[in-house]
Amino acid sequence: MIIFSGGTGTPKLLDGLRTLVPESELTIVVNTAEDLEISGNLISPDLDTVLYLFSDRIDREKWWGLEGDTFETHKRLRELGIEEELKIGDLDRATHILRSDFLKEGASLTEATEKLVSHFGIKASVLPMSDAPVSTQIETPEGKLHFQTFWVKKQGLPEVKKVEIQGLSEAFPSEKVLKALKKEEQILIGPSNPITSIGPILGLKGMRKLLKEKTVLAISPIIGNAPISGPAGKLMEACGLEVSSFGVAEYYQDFLDFFIFDERDSAEDSAFESLGCRATRADTLMTSQEKSVDLARFVLKIFEELA
Repeated sequence: MIIFSGGTGTPKLLDGLRTLVPESELTIVVNTAEDLEISGNLISPDLDTVLYLFSDRIDREKWWGLEGDTFETHKRLRELGIEEELKIGDLDRATHILRSDFLKEGASLTEATEKLVSHFGIKASVLPMSDAPVSTQIETPEGKLHFQTFWVKKQGLPEVKKVEIQGLSEAFPSEKVLKALKKEEQILIGPSNPITSIGPILGLKGMRKLLKEKTVLAISPIIGNAPISGPAGKLMEACGLEVSSFGVAEYYQDFLDFFIFDERDSAEDSAFESLGCRATRADTLMTSQEKSVDLARFVLKIFEELA
């Protein structure tokens, strides 16, 4: 199975899936449009969250970074007058340094990630969506802001006029991603931000066309008219999409076979028929590992029925 992943929502689902499916059977294609360079090293937030999850070191309180990490280097840099865009932990920084060294030695991002997967003893296949540099920029009254600046430094407060994913029009899926897509028939789009987490993966050249040939199941990150977490609602609105589960399904409709939305949502199952897909309700609010397992089990059951 291939899973398209961004930040918090999908990794929580992966936490459930890995208890039900051998990790070696999971391929995770991860958004890299939120990557940025800080203090001379490439930070790949969504990739690192998946790496830390599968190596059993994720900070489960924050769902980013490493459990028990310290921030002495970050604090010292601030004392020296250097303000980093993100608060980077000392152990986390070691990952960024190692990744950046691989890249400086000539490795592609895919090759660098494979080396990290090996170092961490991970059995799942973790793949960056592309080896081409892609960057999500948020146009605000203050000017264009990198997504991380908008969301972390500015706390998602500025008005969003437009979302631009620079470099996406020239970017292709990596060779490893294409190889995985040729092999696997079942694609799961996790409950991550459809605009800035899943959108860049879908925007890669030829991706939507490839998905039309697959069995695609997606999970909504929206309940009612608000995201479970993050700025998805504000970003969807800026892109002209209805902030609802229906709006998410509509964004995926050209390739979507099955859609899961939350049991607390006011949408009707039949509303999704107009999009050409089947839909059903489930508890998508993964507030514990047990709930993540329950949702993962439900997803696997649907894939069995679709097969």
